[in-house]
Amino acid sequence: MRVMTHRIPACLILLAGALGWQPAAAQDAAADKQKVRALRDWGRQGSSAIPKIIPYLEDGSVEVRIEAVKALTAAGTQRSLEPLTRALADSDGEVQIRATDGIVNFYLPGYVAQGLSATLKRVGSSVTARFSEEIPSAAVEPGTPIRPEIVAGLNRLAASGASLEARANAARALGILRAQGGVDALVDALKSKNSRLMLESIVALQKIRDRSAGPRMIFVVRDLDEKVQTAAIETIGILTTREAVPDLKRVLESTGSRRVRRAALTALAQIADPSTRSLLANYLSDRDEWLRAAAAEGLGRIRAGEDQPRLKPLYAEETKMIARLGLAFALARYGETGMSDLEPLGYLFNQVNQKAWRGVAVPYLAELAASSAEIRNALYRKLDTPLTQAEKQAMAEILGASGAKDAEPALERLSRDTDPAVVRDALRALRVLRSSGQ
Repeated sequence: MRVMTHRIPACLILLAGALGWQPAAAQDAAADKQKVRALRDWGRQGSSAIPKIIPYLEDGSVEVRIEAVKALTAAGTQRSLEPLTRALADSDGEVQIRATDGIVNFYLPGYVAQGLSATLKRVGSSVTARFSEEIPSAAVEPGTPIRPEIVAGLNRLAASGASLEARANAARALGILRAQGGVDALVDALKSKNSRLMLESIVALQKIRDRSAGPRMIFVVRDLDEKVQTAAIETIGILTTREAVPDLKRVLESTGSRRVRRAALTALAQIADPSTRSLLANYLSDRDEWLRAAAAEGLGRIRAGEDQPRLKPLYAEETKMIARLGLAFALARYGETGMSDLEPLGYLFNQVNQKAWRGVAVPYLAELAASSAEIRNALYRKLDTPLTQAEKQAMAEILGASGAKDAEPALERLSRDTDPAVVRDALRALRVLRSSGQ
């Protein structure tokens, strides 16, 4: 049987085009472009346009759904949170990533410009995202209330997102939001064997600071990926997980990596188990100044009386800054609260003026202030002397992190300073202090 075929004359095709006829696919593409233009316009209109944007989260076009999420993020306000939370369950990885960053952007305005969604590139159905080498340290203020449904949505996304990038980004968001309800999902993500997801989950646990996570992540200190291993060791130290001491000792003895060795000894110093005292003391004379610093701070936390006489001459003789700061911290823990330039506590405080060492000195001073009313009183007296802007801002951060109720009057005093930057930091410190409930 012969099949007859008929060709449409070229002149008829040209005539159809002239009359506006288009194939269905072309019509759909044109309709999608119109929707995208409308969504961009509504995003600029603010929260009043949110009801018009929401229906497009169900559109059959991924491009349209992406634009709807971007419009909701641009519109902002609390009214955008419910639809953005719903978009976390979308089947497309890019939509999930953009919804995640949109939620974080509500709590940290401006985040979307530096979050993972800012690096997204799409070619057809393929999406690429570029994670930075350094995980952002950004996080909401402690005590910031986060809606339970947001945490639940991010938990599900971290467990079963459309892509590993979407899962890792959800883990990052749980950390930024300090979501206590996300701890179980983050611990589960450590079993994924994907380094990026594991790394984001570890750093998130570090930000949340729920100590119950520590014992459940000990196995990661033996991970073969050095970045993951180091981050896990650092987090276990911050969480002061005593159960990890035997594993940390083994890592310290067996590793050939200087980075891992430093992390392991620092973690042992933070945990400060009395059983590690002799081990820490052995590192006081190590060639590596970072190991000397860790050894000193660990002994300062353990506070065995016989170690103080040994630490004093080492402090006077030390020439490397990081080790000298560790020794100053240790001696201040022993009760040396003088604030002159050469005395340990005063020396530590002076370093808040140095950009290179402020990040070391402030956490040391915050821990000291939390541990001793005598040290807080020394800091309060310092407020009666002329201070630089950097010193006032550091004082606010230190006292805010101390968790001590008696720090409120000092912070209220700083909140009345003539420098707007000092006032801002003092008010933030007061919020942090009051949210601690102590």
